[in-house]
Amino acid sequence: MASRYIPNDTEEVRKRLMRATGIETVRDLFSDIPSEIRLRNPLDIPGPLSELEVRRETEKILGKNQTVKELTSFLGAGIWPHHVPAAVDAVSSRGEFLTSYTPYQPEISQGILQALFEYQSMICELLEMDVANCSMYDWASSLGEAARMAARITQRNQFLVPHYISPERMTVLRAYAEAAGIEVIEIDQTLKDGQLDLEDLKEKTSKNTAGVYIENPSYLGFLIDSPDAVSEIVHDADGLFIVGVDPTSLGILRPPGDYGADIVIGEGQPLGNYMNAGGPLLGIFACRDEASIMRQMPGRIVGMTTTQDGKDRAFCMVLQTREQHIRRHRATSNICTNEALCALRAGVYMALLGPGGFEELGETILSKTYHAIRKLSEIEGIRAPFFEACHFEEFTVNFDQTSKSVQEVNRELLECGILGGRSLDHEFPELGQTSLYCVTELHTSEEIGKLQNSIKKILED
Repeated sequence: MASRYIPNDTEEVRKRLMRATGIETVRDLFSDIPSEIRLRNPLDIPGPLSELEVRRETEKILGKNQTVKELTSFLGAGIWPHHVPAAVDAVSSRGEFLTSYTPYQPEISQGILQALFEYQSMICELLEMDVANCSMYDWASSLGEAARMAARITQRNQFLVPHYISPERMTVLRAYAEAAGIEVIEIDQTLKDGQLDLEDLKEKTSKNTAGVYIENPSYLGFLIDSPDAVSEIVHDADGLFIVGVDPTSLGILRPPGDYGADIVIGEGQPLGNYMNAGGPLLGIFACRDEASIMRQMPGRIVGMTTTQDGKDRAFCMVLQTREQHIRRHRATSNICTNEALCALRAGVYMALLGPGGFEELGETILSKTYHAIRKLSEIEGIRAPFFEACHFEEFTVNFDQTSKSVQEVNRELLECGILGGRSLDHEFPELGQTSLYCVTELHTSEEIGKLQNSIKKILED
């Protein structure tokens, strides 16, 4: 007998649905999928199995995986291995926070609202910006929203980005931009040191430029040494200056607000969030405190006020420009929520570190980055880094003068228990056999030494 409380596909129900939709078979629902790629045979699923048998089979399959617990990972490129203090797990796993999906009812959501307000406040202090939202999905969605935000504010339709940018971020940006009629234009960067070609930027900046975007540090780890000049060029054209950052660098690098950024975005995963096999992530998004800019910011903003009698402080959502709260055509974005628990974890992490902790973190990562660069550059035939520039956390390693490709080196590194850098030959073929390596505060001198010795042995074989 069919249950009232679970989905059913009894013959009677199925016939009624098919009559209502005007189809003869269930396969007609998939008629828009080309027949040559449709599965024609039944799925080879064993069973039926008991719960215990399913658990054993699942654990057997999962046991084939190798994780960063078994491997030493030097892979970054958008998600990085960082230390997560135990206190972050302890606070974020409390039932009051863990189950607070989203604070739709402020009168009974004061705890999570205050936590998100504190997150926003610390992000603003870290970036030297005025206003931050409760976060976006990830860095890529933040970039897409920043481009659309710049277009709305300036009423222009061109958005300039550097050549050396994450392919994933670029793909998401183009998806956001195309639907809004925004043209994405690449700025040239020199092959020697990766720096922006300022003359090319001036030439491509026009009365149609909504915004110019740079990343500091860049996707390939090198620092942009002329952010003030970029800021001046885009502001002279009355466009907006958007900067993408790695927040762990800001204990030692100038915050974007110091060199004129109008909008700052980035990835908050390093702030107390695990890599989680690729997500969920945490998109940072902040801007200057100007009505024309702030009111166009997507997502949610939490503000602090007082109760009606003025005796107690209270928290609530403000400037609710999401399509769930106002008329759709007036909304800044259709982003409907975010991973609030990730923002909470970031808030706990930042509160634990404080200014001194961020400075120590940045110094540690920088020191270990250059220790790894020095060790790898000692290997005959290797060029590390590829770009003659300052690097933070990530750097490029070129294998053109060796007898093996990046893929071959990475395969043999896996046999040594090491997850090597990301191959860049398909993303940026002009770099040749180059990979992107990541070093954080987690990497020890012994692990870096093992990487050096392993690569040296691989190239000698």
